[in-house]
Amino acid sequence: MFRAEAVVDLTAIRGNVETLRAATPAEVMAVVKADGYGHGMLESARAALAGGASWLGVAVLDEAIALRTGGIDVPVLAWLWTPAETANLRAAIRHGVDIGISGGWSLAATQLTARELGVTVRVHLKIDTGLSRNGAYVTEWPELVAAAARAQAAGEIDVIGIWSHLALADEPGHPVTARQVAAFRDALEVAERAGLRPLVRHLANSAATLTAPETHFDLVRPGIAVYGLPPVPARGSFGLVPAMTLQAGLASIKRVGAGEGVSYGHAYTTKLETTVALVPLGYADGIPRAATNLAPVMIGGRRFTVSGRVCMDQFVVDVGDLPIEVGQPAVLFGPGRDGEPTAQDWADGLDTIHYEIVTRIGARVTRRYVGGAA
Repeated sequence: MFRAEAVVDLTAIRGNVETLRAATPAEVMAVVKADGYGHGMLESARAALAGGASWLGVAVLDEAIALRTGGIDVPVLAWLWTPAETANLRAAIRHGVDIGISGGWSLAATQLTARELGVTVRVHLKIDTGLSRNGAYVTEWPELVAAAARAQAAGEIDVIGIWSHLALADEPGHPVTARQVAAFRDALEVAERAGLRPLVRHLANSAATLTAPETHFDLVRPGIAVYGLPPVPARGSFGLVPAMTLQAGLASIKRVGAGEGVSYGHAYTTKLETTVALVPLGYADGIPRAATNLAPVMIGGRRFTVSGRVCMDQFVVDVGDLPIEVGQPAVLFGPGRDGEPTAQDWADGLDTIHYEIVTRIGARVTRRYVGGAA
């Protein structure tokens, strides 16, 4: 074992995509942004494609370019970019990446690049149906659609997709989702009247893919569920298997007396003579400092709690009288099948979401892939 490692089960990722694929007649776009939610973008992408995904989605242009240079040739959509990214936009278009268009400026920039390169750019027009984040506002939509229709007629773009994003799909049955579906249908009608008939219409994220079939249209875009973390934890696992296990070898063990302060600020004090173990992971590796005295860790088959402040590179666990050895693994989270904590356990303890727990694990933590070729 490495000093610290995130063991990523590619079989789990493939199986999770198979589960998602079985939940819908629509095509599946596996979202592999943020380095595959911390799991490794290229490895996760290949496993997702092996599981039946036919599209890939990323946030930024650099990610899409990395997929192409890594040998991925399926349709890839990148949707978050700025006017300053002229060179990246040009490179992404040369690589055949689908470009997300969220307003007039992004359409104009894409048209200009298309003319400079002498190509027709595949684009997906995004409508803001109620998230109030990215996408054209409802009052701007008709103008964007009309401009896109003119650009398509001129051979500058090809409107491959029309899409939006849900705000409250992780609360199944919430009335906001129904309003967003209605707004999306209205936007599609506007586009059709302008002569745009996209190849794919897409709205559903992980939660909607598993709980709201009325949102599926032609393509669904699961993200967190690809990695086995349930998008609606209160509804159970949906048959998904968490793909990441985070663990580290103990770097130090010592007996200390009762009443000893532990780590910075002595935020933890021992009650009895005890053994303390040093785990070589810290906030520089993505372990939240807020895990101080809260987050669970499994050592020697038993669960304990982080004892004292999480430091930049390490934290301490009070293991009582448990016999342990230097180098023995401490498991922060995993699938949970052997009693170890899960990413959801960490999220519950820290009042956050499991997305943040896995995605923030940093580059100093080695990724080790099991269950298939990476």
